[in-house]
Amino acid sequence: MKAKIPIRNVRAEAFTVPTDRPEADGTIAWNSTTLVLVEVEGGGKVGLGYTYSGACIAGLIREKLAATITGKDAMAPQACFVAMQRAVRNLGREGLAATAISAVDIALHDLKARLLDLPLVVVLGARRASIPIYGSGGFTTYSDSELEEQLGGWVVRQGCAFVKMKIGSQPERDPHRVAVAKRAIGEHASLFVDANGAYGPKQAVQMANTFAQQDVAWFEEPVSSDDLQGLATVRRHAPAGMEVAAGEYAYTSDYVRTMLEAGAVDVQQADATRCGGVTGFLQIGALCDAFHVDLSGHCAPALHLQIACATPRIRHLEWFHDHVRIERMLFDGAPQPRNGQIAPDLAAPGNGLVFKRADAAVYAVSEAA
Repeated sequence: MKAKIPIRNVRAEAFTVPTDRPEADGTIAWNSTTLVLVEVEGGGKVGLGYTYSGACIAGLIREKLAATITGKDAMAPQACFVAMQRAVRNLGREGLAATAISAVDIALHDLKARLLDLPLVVVLGARRASIPIYGSGGFTTYSDSELEEQLGGWVVRQGCAFVKMKIGSQPERDPHRVAVAKRAIGEHASLFVDANGAYGPKQAVQMANTFAQQDVAWFEEPVSSDDLQGLATVRRHAPAGMEVAAGEYAYTSDYVRTMLEAGAVDVQQADATRCGGVTGFLQIGALCDAFHVDLSGHCAPALHLQIACATPRIRHLEWFHDHVRIERMLFDGAPQPRNGQIAPDLAAPGNGLVFKRADAAVYAVSEAA
């Protein structure tokens, strides 16, 4: 048996990209998104991973996680995952630490696949050749015409069978905005709405009944995802045919288990850039399979693509406007939709992504910032 391939170097950098126009959802507004890139070297190859988080985690990765995994076997990313989880025990393993671990774990799995000169999906074990996407944006800052153009474009130009919009900033306007969205997509796609936890349980049930009359098929985070009893209440009282979804803020598989045990969702969401990377996402996929609940990947479609194609019981990925734009700007190999689906490039090793460093330089976050 070949000797282990030691991890030699771990690098982390942050890049902040302004939005193309003001954006908001039901609970916050923003004008930029920060991507933290991780590169892990071993055996003459470099693995690439990233997360959408705070620039401050670059220091945590370099100062804490790098020392934890340097010298360990690049062919054993799961062992590195366990070591990183233990290393942040006293810092708290959720939140920022979880996003840092996620980025490193993704880079480690990518490195292993590149060392084997195989696509990541092949190393993980392919279950499907492609995966559906749903167009996602429709921010509450958008005018009616902007909302109509964006959602309709995903259906007409990219063949999406599902699109999602933000609601909750001004609840009294939500039925009107939903009507605008329905007009844009017609009968060709299902409409999803996402409140980002803006409503209370009784208000959410009331809104669910209104949205059901407008043929809304999916109600995401109608109440805070920390309110599992509230989610379960909305799920019980939502009209037949409307699914309740949540889980994007789950940082561990333990949290997902509590959501599933509470009967909080019809569809579980998870984000590999937050929940522990490839290792954590696959753990959550196994949990969903055991509970007979479908899984949906949250945001970062270029990063999720190959993982999702190897995950059990996954339904679709979120084609999120901000992340699609950033991934095309900063990476060669970002997927292109065809008939509402994206597929891995099986001719490229690893996750198939190549960082465009020269293009990204203008967005680099200064160490002094």
